[in-house]
Amino acid sequence: MASENLDAKIEQLLNVEKQMRLAGEISGTRKAAIDILQLCFEAKAWKTLNDQIVVLSKRRGQLKQAVVAMVQQAMEYIDKTPDIETRVELIKTLNSVSAGKIYVEIERARLVKKLAKIKEEQGLIAEAADLMQEIAVETFGAMAKTEKIAFILEQVRLCLDRQDYVRAQILSRKISPRVFDIDASKEKKKPKEGDNMVEEAPADIPSLLELKRIYYELMIRYYSHNNDYLEICRCYKAIYEIPSVKENPAEFIPVGSLFSFFICYRCYCDSIAKRYYIMIQLISKYNLYMQILRKISWCLVLAPHDPLQSSLLNSTLEDKNLFEIPNFKLLLKQLVTMEVIQWTALWETYNVEFLNEIVSGKFLSEKAAEDLKQRIIEHNILVVSKYYARITLKRLAQLLCLSQEEAEKHLSDMVVTKALVAKIDRPMGIVWFQTSKDSNDILNSWASNLEKLLDLVEKSCHQIHKETMVHKAALKV
Repeated sequence: MASENLDAKIEQLLNVEKQMRLAGEISGTRKAAIDILQLCFEAKAWKTLNDQIVVLSKRRGQLKQAVVAMVQQAMEYIDKTPDIETRVELIKTLNSVSAGKIYVEIERARLVKKLAKIKEEQGLIAEAADLMQEIAVETFGAMAKTEKIAFILEQVRLCLDRQDYVRAQILSRKISPRVFDIDASKEKKKPKEGDNMVEEAPADIPSLLELKRIYYELMIRYYSHNNDYLEICRCYKAIYEIPSVKENPAEFIPVGSLFSFFICYRCYCDSIAKRYYIMIQLISKYNLYMQILRKISWCLVLAPHDPLQSSLLNSTLEDKNLFEIPNFKLLLKQLVTMEVIQWTALWETYNVEFLNEIVSGKFLSEKAAEDLKQRIIEHNILVVSKYYARITLKRLAQLLCLSQEEAEKHLSDMVVTKALVAKIDRPMGIVWFQTSKDSNDILNSWASNLEKLLDLVEKSCHQIHKETMVHKAALKV
């Protein structure tokens, strides 16, 4: 009898909905459709609810405002479904109703995101990634900017989880890093006449700065796959320079001032437990901040030598917070100093921290130890090339603590990658770091030197003439 009563009420509301729809009454049609869904929900008739959603959406000349209200109303029932099967069925019904309708594209994107999350919880990562990739939210003009970014980042994360690195890179390029640096206070608050109304982002969408951190963490996962240490360093540098971390003193307080801050804050706290909790929070934030700085340092050491790496290295050395970790400051200082680094001594000093970083961190692979040795050898070869015009291969191998074959191999690799200009005379066993100049270059250098010499002679003549005139004037007086 309850089922018959429900069907009778639905039939009455359908007649009302038909009259309102034919009369073009938007509010009445919308109200009748919502009331039908509410009746099905209160009766817990989930199958009837799905059927009525499809029937109402396919009615002849159905108003788009009624479809929008109906989809939004039904979305509120998703989290109130009794089991996962009912929830998936409701989402699929709403998804099929909203497919191809531009006025409910935002709702469809949110439905697909919910369905992908369910698939992921069931362990179906590939299916979840395929569902998310079907939606191109960058074309949605009415969706909030933060919601767009969060949706694309979810697409990238699922691609990384299924190890689809090519598609992850393609999706990540839809987000420009400059969008995170836009000042929200300077953006226009009210749209002008004719502009599209932008919806507010849901409450569960993170802020722009939080999305910036998530974006660079995902990029670190991507670049770690290719062992691109320089890009990993730039990502950590971006996280390190987030204003909420860089400018907020609560995010970073040196160890020496933690105790004094604790004493000063004492008058504002009522209980010892609260003071203790605040101090623990500050110490944990400090440790996290220093971990990022350590990762930046390791990435700079592991990155191949080029102008960008050199610029980042010098800017990091100027960071005052690096004084809190003096061993890493010393490590970076060795790289900018034109002195040969002894590999054995360096490895004995830093091997424990380096191996711990490999075990605990996600951006260093097992190949990182070999890369570290390779970078030290390259640094030493560059240092030798600065001090020597030519050197025997035997002496070069001694300076690098390598065999002659290994020294020749590393030197050849650097010449091939154009990191260095050198020639090897294998029969004589001599390495030349100076390039042979042709006659035109030699004549140009001579001409340049002569021009400089003549300029100096002319300036000297002017100075002599000036002193002579001053001396004659003094004699006349």
